[in-house]
Amino acid sequence: MPKYLVKARIVVEGIVEKPDVIGAIFGQTEGLLGDQLDLRQLQEKGRIGRIIVDIKTHGTKTVGEIIIPSNLDRIETALIAAMIESVDKVGPYPAKIEVVDIIDVRLEKIRKIVERAKQILTLWGRQKTPDIKEILHELEKVVKIPEVVKYGPEHLPAGPDVDKSDTLIIVEGRADVVNLLRYGYTNVIALGGAKPRIPETIINLTKSKKKVIVFVDGDHAGDLILKEILRSNMKIDYIARAPPGKEVEELTRSEIEEALKKAIPVKEYLEQIRHRKPQLRLEERVEKPAEAKIEGKKPVQIQTIEEVISIPKTIVDDIKGLSGTLEAILYDKEWKPVKRIPVRDLVNTVHELDPDTVTAIVFDGIVTQRLVDAVKEKNIKVIIGAKLGNITHKPSNVLILSFSDVF
Repeated sequence: MPKYLVKARIVVEGIVEKPDVIGAIFGQTEGLLGDQLDLRQLQEKGRIGRIIVDIKTHGTKTVGEIIIPSNLDRIETALIAAMIESVDKVGPYPAKIEVVDIIDVRLEKIRKIVERAKQILTLWGRQKTPDIKEILHELEKVVKIPEVVKYGPEHLPAGPDVDKSDTLIIVEGRADVVNLLRYGYTNVIALGGAKPRIPETIINLTKSKKKVIVFVDGDHAGDLILKEILRSNMKIDYIARAPPGKEVEELTRSEIEEALKKAIPVKEYLEQIRHRKPQLRLEERVEKPAEAKIEGKKPVQIQTIEEVISIPKTIVDDIKGLSGTLEAILYDKEWKPVKRIPVRDLVNTVHELDPDTVTAIVFDGIVTQRLVDAVKEKNIKVIIGAKLGNITHKPSNVLILSFSDVF
């Protein structure tokens, strides 16, 4: 159940369908507030629910309601609501979206709980009232969450039953330990966060336990931790992963149970890796890569283009200056700045350019398919963005890099 429901009214000066409205919302907000508040990524992580659109045709206009379920906090939900209002066109028609209400779903649930509590108290008052201290004592024993203990000379965060249990669950950090303790998993210990090596205490523990389960986040950071663990000499029996895009510290009881139930033997995991096709970076998915040359940097592998492009060292300084500004710089063929504009205006500006007037674009935002499609007609040879989005088609005459490729 979501925390909030964002309700908005939409008016379009033309006849459109529901997919047109949803496409406009995703397309015009993509990368606007960065990865953290990108609607597609929030949906993949379960932080934003399915967008509901209910529209009707009135004459030559389309009007209706948009509902967006949100599991974000109040501030982030308000930002999403304001961002939705920035959509000003659906298909070829002008449009206006206005947020009319943000409903706190939990308030209604709390109201029902309060009403039920009143009924319980009334019924309880008719019966013989036991000693209230005794009741509180019994309830405290049931709901009390075990405290995190410091284990070993490294003072690793752990549950109280690490030594007693015949099963050991290894997680990344203290927050993961706290979450598992909340749901009764007291045989858990943390690696202590990102470290250059696995603590000796954990290596020794794994040698004495009957069963060892490594439980990591369902993201790239979890992959890196698993690689570090598998390179060590610690004994592992099973590997469990949080759902894709989620962290162990934010899982619910049912999600933890499901993840541990699906834990696979480490030999099976290694076998999967061995038969898995290598996942090449976007820049490397070509048959004959050329080399992008940056003065003072080791060459990086890029897609095939008509010629080898030399990127001047000054671009590194420009990138540092752009970080956090949400701005873009357009360069001519001599790598001289032509124009500096807000990222939100970038695609429209590219559409208005005369071909061959701009050779490169460097901007503090996400490289999207929409931008790539726009630049290929203008003979722009280089796009460097803060991050790479989901690009399904890359023109052979455009070099696409992220900031991390340049530094």
